Amino acid sequence: MKIATPFPDPPAPGTAITVAPGILWMRLPLPMALDHVNVYALDDGDGWTIVDTGFDTRKTRAIWQDLLDGPLAGKPVTRVLVTHHHPDHIGLAGWFMAQGAELLTTRTAYLQARMLILDEQSEPLPEQIAFWTRAGMDGPTLARRSAERPFNFADCVHALPLGFTRLIEGGTLTAAGRTWDIRMGDGHAPEHATLWSRDGDVVLGGDQLLLSISPNLGVYPTEPDADPVADWIESCERFLPHAHPDQLILGGHKLPYTGLPLRLRQMIDNHHNALARLAAYLDAPRTAAQCFPVLFKRTIDAGTYGLALVESVAHLNHLHQAGRATRELADDGAWYFTAAPDGIATE
Repeated sequence: MKIATPFPDPPAPGTAITVAPGILWMRLPLPMALDHVNVYALDDGDGWTIVDTGFDTRKTRAIWQDLLDGPLAGKPVTRVLVTHHHPDHIGLAGWFMAQGAELLTTRTAYLQARMLILDEQSEPLPEQIAFWTRAGMDGPTLARRSAERPFNFADCVHALPLGFTRLIEGGTLTAAGRTWDIRMGDGHAPEHATLWSRDGDVVLGGDQLLLSISPNLGVYPTEPDADPVADWIESCERFLPHAHPDQLILGGHKLPYTGLPLRLRQMIDNHHNALARLAAYLDAPRTAAQCFPVLFKRTIDAGTYGLALVESVAHLNHLHQAGRATRELADDGAWYFTAAPDGIATE
């Protein structure tokens, strides 16, 4: 068994690649280290179901217009299927809805996105600053971020009108001449929808089934003791019985690929290995911010610091809740984690 990439070159902006009968692959730019998001169009005959949307920016809307006029042949987008609530996936859902499209997504994705769009902040909340402090954010970074306007969903996500069609675990969907089984993942985003063609040829994986990278597993001030690492590993294990080597996996980033059983095992093993490295590093008390060197294989700069911090918290939370580490709140306001003797916490 091996992993293969049958489409090694991504589509240029405004163009599409047919990756399976009735399914087009397109790519949109993102202004960040992960500089793109993949979107897909499923041909329903008299219209299209598109899967994920990119950010709500003038540039992205212009590329979509080129796609609508070109590869999508002027047929209307009748449905927008959003795999999860993150801005690069739901950003333009409301824009398509304003043009008459129906939104298909999970209840969690819809409610969380709608809440975050409406929850606009001009400055960090006290709970956010307390979370950063407990994670051990360094003083200069903490001072700078405390004085900055934080990221807001409304910056890059179009307003969502009321009304959507819910995707549920065990449900089905018909699109592109196929019946798709809906299976939910977790860890990267709550109630993340994946769609598995009953023909056995294609899986729409969103960010749950990416090639070569693991999506961010982050903990945030809304749920500071969450354990998304456990959720992620459980999801990967639950997908294994449905995975076959020949399925074409269409992910939200990177390239389409085959070899999902091996890829799922890799993703499970990668996090177990990271947890083992982290537990060994906790031979002395460490904050989340001090654990970057053992968790990440690249330098963490200002552009990646925030994502690294929330992922470090996630892995420490997992060790703590699994009884493999203890934690103590120090005088500087940060949690310090220490490996438990023999891997078992006594308190």
